[in-house]
Amino acid sequence: MSPSPHAFPIPVVAASTAAVHPPEAAEAAPEYLAMPHDMATFNAPRLPEATEPALLAAVVRHLRDLRGRMAATDFLQATKVTEDLLLWSEAERALAGDLLGFGEVSAYTHAPEALQWRIQETAFAGLWRVLALDDAETIHRDFLQAGAIPPVLADTMRTTSQPALPLPDFTQEGIMNAPALAHEIVARAATHGAPTQVINLTLLPVSEADLDILYAWLGHRAVSILSRGYGNCRITSTRLANVWWVQYFNSMDALILNTLEITPMPAAALAAREDYEDTLARLDEYLRSLAEA
Repeated sequence: MSPSPHAFPIPVVAASTAAVHPPEAAEAAPEYLAMPHDMATFNAPRLPEATEPALLAAVVRHLRDLRGRMAATDFLQATKVTEDLLLWSEAERALAGDLLGFGEVSAYTHAPEALQWRIQETAFAGLWRVLALDDAETIHRDFLQAGAIPPVLADTMRTTSQPALPLPDFTQEGIMNAPALAHEIVARAATHGAPTQVINLTLLPVSEADLDILYAWLGHRAVSILSRGYGNCRITSTRLANVWWVQYFNSMDALILNTLEITPMPAAALAAREDYEDTLARLDEYLRSLAEA
């Protein structure tokens, strides 16, 4: 399988408002912001029909080996466990994509003058499909990687951000608290993101001018992550090292929580140890069922 970057969608499509306010009740109903709902639950991917037994057996054998290496490796070291899919046949890669499915987190990078990465969590939390492409969308790398999240995302953040930024000009009309916030962001970023610190802009008295100047100063940079675990959480790296935009949207694509996180990688993007342990059990059971298919 040679998927294009567009196989890993990041933008969130706004849901129709009709489901929230039916036409006949539109005038009378108060308009509340719809909160995130429908927590995702695990559903094992389905075996495609008419799969050749020999092909299925080969892919199951590959995945059993990968699962064995994952089980033998502590979660904190799990990103060392990889499987190079370019060594598999085209048919094996295609079937593996079907069997592993899609999980809650997807990501991409657009670092200049470098390969661009497309990352999709599989249906098994803590197991990721990772591709590297050039500007012509030729695939140079295609592999599975275990762990909380592929390190290439944090690596790209480090290589495309700066340890310090000069403060912006705060003479713009309407500025209220941007100067104090900028100084606080710079001070917290100097801790290198340990421990994680969160600045909740939704709960602070900030003007539109404050937000505009913060957006322009920090920017939206080379790493974009979408987590769909509960609602939609969009995570974007900034020009300042270890500082991320972490924004939560409801089902109507309205921003309901706007934060800055100072950390090497926001927790909303990470698979937890418990998720990983569940994956080891689920993957073992799933592969057993495939072997009996």
